[in-house]
Amino acid sequence: MPVDKIGFIGTGTITDAMVRGLLSKPAAVSRATISPRNAEIAQRLADDFAEVAIASDNQAVIDASEMIVLAVRPQIAKEVVSGLTFKEGQSVLSVIAAINRRTLLEWIAADVHLVQAIPLPFVKDREGVTAIFPPDADVSALFSLLGTAVECETRKEYDLLAAASSLMSTVLKIMDVSAAWLEEQGLAKGKGRDYIAPLFASLSQTALRSNTIPLEALSGQFATTGGLNEQVMADFHENGGPDALTLALDRVLTRIKGA
Repeated sequence: MPVDKIGFIGTGTITDAMVRGLLSKPAAVSRATISPRNAEIAQRLADDFAEVAIASDNQAVIDASEMIVLAVRPQIAKEVVSGLTFKEGQSVLSVIAAINRRTLLEWIAADVHLVQAIPLPFVKDREGVTAIFPPDADVSALFSLLGTAVECETRKEYDLLAAASSLMSTVLKIMDVSAAWLEEQGLAKGKGRDYIAPLFASLSQTALRSNTIPLEALSGQFATTGGLNEQVMADFHENGGPDALTLALDRVLTRIKGA
């Protein structure tokens, strides 16, 4: 059964992005009930969308909704979730980072239908790619409306995609360093970003359109023998770029698996 009434425990960045994505026209749900925890975000959403209702407390969110989204910070998750009463068989979607399924079910203390997901801020514009575990038709349909849903068959797959999502800040930092270098070399302020951002967007679109071609092969297509791209790639390898990135991913995966 498609979700029609959805509730959010926690009113932070991801809740804001999901609600805005779901209620962009045409709206995907008829009502979004949100907790009052962050009064500023909650009120802004209520002002922007007639379908948003601010609940008196977290329990009221559960009582008013078919699906509950747990979107609180990991540091306070146990305190918040353990104090709530869930309905037997209720659909619960956890977007809490680095908390495993068994722990969540212990805190919920009810026979609920629990699915985990990693929505990214891009769901606001219905452009997000979201990993979900275990596979679930309703949750997949929900995130397909917000971009692309990737259903993970195993916890290992889910953890690996969670690790991959940690690359966002680093990719943006690469863009920042590149744009800053251009300005340091004399390019007018702002022009570096105006060039670098579309360049990276075009590369991403190339990877999406050419999904039958290995990424290594695509990289090689841009690295003409004796050319500038080949030179930068060589420096990247010789200065430990791939090793540093692999080490960072290994470390974040260890952290995720230990949660």
